[in-house]
Amino acid sequence: MIKRIKIRTLIIGGLFLLFFAIIVSRLFWYQVWNQDFWLSKAEATWSVEKNISAKRGTIYDQNGEVLAMDAPAYDVVVNPRIIQELRTNDKLVKERIDVERLIVEKLHEVLGKPEEELFELVRKQNDKGKYHVYREVRSEGWKINQEPADKLTTFISDLQKQTEQADIGLYVLKDSKRYYAKNTLASHVLGYMNKEGKPVGGIESQFNQLLNGTDGKLNYQKDRQGNKLPSANELYAPAQDGSNIYLTIDRTIQQYIEEAMKKVYNQYSPQSITVIAADPSTGDILGMANLPTFDPNKYWESAKDLRSFNNLAVSGGYEPGSTFKIVTLAASVQENLFNPNDYFQSGSIVAGGRRIHDHNKVGWGTIPYLEGLKRSSNVAFVKLGFEKLGETQFKSYIDQFGFGKMTGIELPGEIGGKIHFQYPADVAAASYGHGQLVVTPLQQIMAVSAVANGGKLMTPHIVKKIVDPMTGKVEIREPEVLRQVLKPDISKQVSEYLEQVVSDQKIGTGKNAYIEGYRVAGKTGTALKVINGKYDDVRSVVSFIGYAPVDNPKIALIVVVDDPSDFYAGGGFVAAPLFKEIVSKSLRYLGVPTTTESQTSVQEKKQTMTTLVKAPNIQGLKPFEAKKRLAEKGIVFETVGAGVEVKRQYPEPGTELAVGQRIYLLTDEPAKMPLPELKGKSLRDVLEITSLLEWKLTMEGEGYVKEYTKSTENGQRIVHVKLEPTLALEAAKAEEEKTE
Repeated sequence: MIKRIKIRTLIIGGLFLLFFAIIVSRLFWYQVWNQDFWLSKAEATWSVEKNISAKRGTIYDQNGEVLAMDAPAYDVVVNPRIIQELRTNDKLVKERIDVERLIVEKLHEVLGKPEEELFELVRKQNDKGKYHVYREVRSEGWKINQEPADKLTTFISDLQKQTEQADIGLYVLKDSKRYYAKNTLASHVLGYMNKEGKPVGGIESQFNQLLNGTDGKLNYQKDRQGNKLPSANELYAPAQDGSNIYLTIDRTIQQYIEEAMKKVYNQYSPQSITVIAADPSTGDILGMANLPTFDPNKYWESAKDLRSFNNLAVSGGYEPGSTFKIVTLAASVQENLFNPNDYFQSGSIVAGGRRIHDHNKVGWGTIPYLEGLKRSSNVAFVKLGFEKLGETQFKSYIDQFGFGKMTGIELPGEIGGKIHFQYPADVAAASYGHGQLVVTPLQQIMAVSAVANGGKLMTPHIVKKIVDPMTGKVEIREPEVLRQVLKPDISKQVSEYLEQVVSDQKIGTGKNAYIEGYRVAGKTGTALKVINGKYDDVRSVVSFIGYAPVDNPKIALIVVVDDPSDFYAGGGFVAAPLFKEIVSKSLRYLGVPTTTESQTSVQEKKQTMTTLVKAPNIQGLKPFEAKKRLAEKGIVFETVGAGVEVKRQYPEPGTELAVGQRIYLLTDEPAKMPLPELKGKSLRDVLEITSLLEWKLTMEGEGYVKEYTKSTENGQRIVHVKLEPTLALEAAKAEEEKTE
């Protein structure tokens, strides 16, 4: 008996010892050997990690007006499990309240989503036959605006009261979306963000990484109720908001472009229209648009016509036609091969084994080359490009002007075009813009800008500056000169020839681009379209390219109209008037005085010193708003400074303005501002500028500023100017003295 008890005791003791050994070993395994693994598992139950979303950067025009920004939005979500439970709820069935039907009907009414799709959504089950608990109402209920969100929020509240249920299975969740403030304005430049939050095209795509920023994180420990432990370690990595991008686009000029394009599009029903405006001196793109277009806020509405999304300004290759004759002309003038008074036989010519005709087939007889330019004679340019320049020299100039390669603009989808001379006939055809020659509108506008600005080929920019909102760092895109293509005096000479294409109202093909009061240079173009491998006699791409004012170009513009319904109208009657409307408005908006305003003689000024209008009050406005208001009134102005608001103006509001008198817009504090360029300004302008900016003025001579020097004495800023009369002023002064 005792022996049995001892054995039993030993067995039980052994078992306890074994269990104890197992427990100790397991504890050692969990707490020592695998401590890191199990600690991480435990921490996961009491640790909270929250994602802090970065704000996407805003896109502005050059004047600081918002073009694209993040705005509040809402997502609609349903819970099929809750909805189906309520559908079978005895109390609600008895009261004949069908929650499923009410929700489906309301979503259909507010969002426009088909009812059959909504019923399928609220009855959605998983693979195990259980109802889902979270289904997004895509795409109609994704990132909706405030108004439909408010309607659904009110409906949810009312249905909760009606059913006496805190949760009815329908939710409106706060989110954000990309908002394009001007709808279709500059849509091809901006691109868009799709409903999945992915960038498509334009600046949104090209600068996605910069605009996106970096999300932050917050990590802390909590108790079982979810409250943050006061003694717990907290890891906080702040979100880095995306950079803000300022474009070179001027919203007002962009608006002028798009409004004018719509008229031509509606009149001629072309396949497409492309317009680009540039500042020839800097390469900055002031406006860029295409038709057909799309609204980035509702991009899906244009999904049936994919042409709407093509930025043809950078990706649309085409045969340029006669606008390319500017390259042939410039090369010929620089090589001293163009004599405007030499004669040639127009009509037709055999070159490269092919007979080439002028656009009127029979020509105009024996005429000088300058007349050939005005009439856009193909024969004249075949003789210049094919016979005089020759393939090697001609191809060299084409390369120098940037054709055949991408410009490097900050936009996706750019193509480099094609220059392929396989046969002599290809060289002959290229001399007047046809054949194995494919260019883009952007290449064209940059090449012609080089002719306008003194011969410098610039790199085009669509981005003016990038601002980091976290650090305040500003990256400015300065003008870039790629190379000197023409000598400055040759550039001036070519400009004067091109001016006659517009100013000659009898035979100039560009006469419909003439703008009263401004010197305009330009060239028309009509390129037959290739259909089924052959040139079609009644389908074409018509265009016009030019710049103004000739003596100091402020804007260059290209218009390309693909396949207008009236073939016989040509570039001179379709594209040139469009050019005229945009450029004339833009020059006024930019504050460029007309020839009569800037060159009125002393005697004429004495006779016309009557007041036109009183200076309006534009203080406190944004510069682009002030400029637009003044341009509409025909008032000449000049902006001084780079601030975002007009702080002062001169003359003061209410002052009577004389003919041609400027208003100066001061956008910074005077003491902080440098002196703007004074060369070529009148004495009155200099007096107004120096008074406005608090500079002391000393001067010698009379007329317009030839040169000036700056200095500082005892903290006072001093500028000394030398004035010299123009020939017109000298003649007026002599006439005045003779009269006296």
